[in-house]
Amino acid sequence: MTGVHPDRDFSGYGEHPPVVRWPDGAHVAVSFVLNIEEGAELALSSGDERNEAAYEVQQELVGARDYCMESHFEYGSRAGYWRVMRVFAEFGVKVTLNLCGRTLETSPWLAHHAVAQGHEIMCHGWRWEDQVHFEEAQERALIARCVSAIQETTGVRPSGWHVRSHTSPNTRRLLMEEGGFLYDSNVYNDDLPITLRRGERPYVLLPYAFDTNDMNFFKTQRFVRGEDFAGYCGDAYSWLVREGRTTPKMMTVGLHTRIIGRPGRIGGLYLLLQQLIGSGKAWIARRDEIAKVWLEQGL
Repeated sequence: MTGVHPDRDFSGYGEHPPVVRWPDGAHVAVSFVLNIEEGAELALSSGDERNEAAYEVQQELVGARDYCMESHFEYGSRAGYWRVMRVFAEFGVKVTLNLCGRTLETSPWLAHHAVAQGHEIMCHGWRWEDQVHFEEAQERALIARCVSAIQETTGVRPSGWHVRSHTSPNTRRLLMEEGGFLYDSNVYNDDLPITLRRGERPYVLLPYAFDTNDMNFFKTQRFVRGEDFAGYCGDAYSWLVREGRTTPKMMTVGLHTRIIGRPGRIGGLYLLLQQLIGSGKAWIARRDEIAKVWLEQGL
């Protein structure tokens, strides 16, 4: 078999993307996604098949419990979360928490606090793991388990889904069949939402991004200081503002409590928020809010 798979779309919106009207005439809808993975990382101590290898260093300990790695992840919930939330609160910004179901077993207080502050909970799967090899029945059960855990803990049903990089061929269909999801973010192919229409109920794809993401402090080391993060994300925003004069756009900034929450990096988030709010051209919103505004305009 040769050629490109028929469900791939290389054209997208082309030269003339749809013109969305964001609230207050904003040029760019900016979504901050705070990934909450602490307690859901791979760990022998949690009964997983191996230890996580990606944290402040790239090192997998094989065959023994990794106390070092576990401690690095714990920093995110113990210190990083609060530092990040204080910055968002100072600017009056509401964000989307991409939260793993298993995190609720260790830190239910975190979800309680976020919802009480007006933030959105998006589901990040049960563990921080790829789902690409899941069987359909296994994945259907996982989706139901995650929804139930979040709803029982917070009283709010998640309307969005985004797992670690690799979904299965069935993931989106299962989410749409489940009926309670408004959107998923397992796409990286545009600067605007994308509407899928299967049946009567529309479903939105809200693109995520790996470049405007604090994960670049790890592995790639594209970012070293907080100013590097703020500078790159700020450059992306400035260009989207320029385009947004005629065709408003969307921008996602991905964050992690254990990464941007470190004192040597948090200043980058502060600087970025200063730029966004100071420009008067950004609508900083939860992802469910962005999806609803998009659909309300029939796009």
